[in-house]
Amino acid sequence: MTLDLFRCLMVSTILLAFKPHAVADDWPQWLGPQRDGVWRESGILEKFPPEGPKIRWRAKVGAGYSGLAVANGRVFLTDRQLPSGTSNPANPFDRGVIPGTERVLCLNEADGKILWQHEYDCPYTISYAAGPRATPLVSGGKVYTLGAEGHLVCSDVASGKIIWSRDFKKDYGAQTPVWGFAGHPLLDGDKLICLAGGPGSVAIAFDKDSGTERWRALSAKEPGYCPPMIYEFHGRRQLILWHPESINSLDPESGNVFWSEPFTVRSALSIPTPRKSGEFLFITSFYNGAKMMRVAPEKPVAVWQSKKASEKDTDTLHSIMCTPFLEDGYIYGVCSYGQLRCLKAATGERIWETLQATTPDSKEARWANAFLVKNGDRFFLPNEKGDLIIARLSPEGYREVSRTHLLEPTNTAAGRAVVWSHPAFANRCVYLRNDRELVCASLAD
Repeated sequence: MTLDLFRCLMVSTILLAFKPHAVADDWPQWLGPQRDGVWRESGILEKFPPEGPKIRWRAKVGAGYSGLAVANGRVFLTDRQLPSGTSNPANPFDRGVIPGTERVLCLNEADGKILWQHEYDCPYTISYAAGPRATPLVSGGKVYTLGAEGHLVCSDVASGKIIWSRDFKKDYGAQTPVWGFAGHPLLDGDKLICLAGGPGSVAIAFDKDSGTERWRALSAKEPGYCPPMIYEFHGRRQLILWHPESINSLDPESGNVFWSEPFTVRSALSIPTPRKSGEFLFITSFYNGAKMMRVAPEKPVAVWQSKKASEKDTDTLHSIMCTPFLEDGYIYGVCSYGQLRCLKAATGERIWETLQATTPDSKEARWANAFLVKNGDRFFLPNEKGDLIIARLSPEGYREVSRTHLLEPTNTAAGRAVVWSHPAFANRCVYLRNDRELVCASLAD
């Protein structure tokens, strides 16, 4: 070997040794590791190949709206099983007592095979009775799941053994909301904070290891469906709880109320996750529209609020389920009939809107939806048709980069087929489920 060739080989070896490695990450809860809808993995493809991304595996699962959690080589979800000969009402709004069970499933991330499952009896009394709503939460060797009828279960990640459980209806006198218990649990230190209901117990904090109640707080006619969030304003950590009557800030340690801002919404539809940007807090609802507040040191100050309480005659952003995204002074989110909109955060003024991401024919459709997940300088948008879209969102407009179809919409809403489950993004893959299967597709570059 010549000296020059040896030097070249040494330089190549050194360069390879110092080449930045793509960062891998889990998705252990609602909206990801930091509960903010940002996917921070690198090494992700720029656009889909013509034949679509590589499908790693597909697994048979039952029905449900719940999202997915991925952690430590395992995938977690909840679903519903109906007895033979039983079906949900033809009109999903109808309510009755529908027999069935809920399941907590743990799958092997490598091949989608079920490692363990826990199944319990759970008759449904809710509207839109397909299955559970809340995304599992994984931490410290435990997985926490909340069923549509208020069954809170803490299971051992390795074995599936139940560590502790609670029943919101039996333990707290809570009434099942029309569309079921849906607030994604929040882990804060040694506390698991949940949206429950019942007198004085809209929010409850449990010891994460034993299930012992640490505190309970707030009363309201209905608890709503909004996930609890913790944000810091002016150096003080604040637990934000939005139920259908007001937006509330609590001390996460004690449950004591810091402030409460009235914001009554029709049909108890407090659903989308509240979002923070600097000292501002943004809320959006289907009928009553949006509200922007500046959280001052003592109490919030309203900056602007929708003037129209309508699902059709809208003036800002009237979201039903999409978590909005705030960035660089602008708000991006999906409105009541599928309009992906950009607003000025300072005023609520609309900048642009498009139906391209949500509806196949660019026609408005009630509750049409796509979720927004940020990765680098672009967004991944899984929509209700089972498509996954890569797009860039800016004040200049919506620019679609690439689109692929991953699975079929198997549920129904407003007379059309939909998939309304939030996916997980982890291990440079996307995990997405409908009412029949869970698909894992590689998004690695």
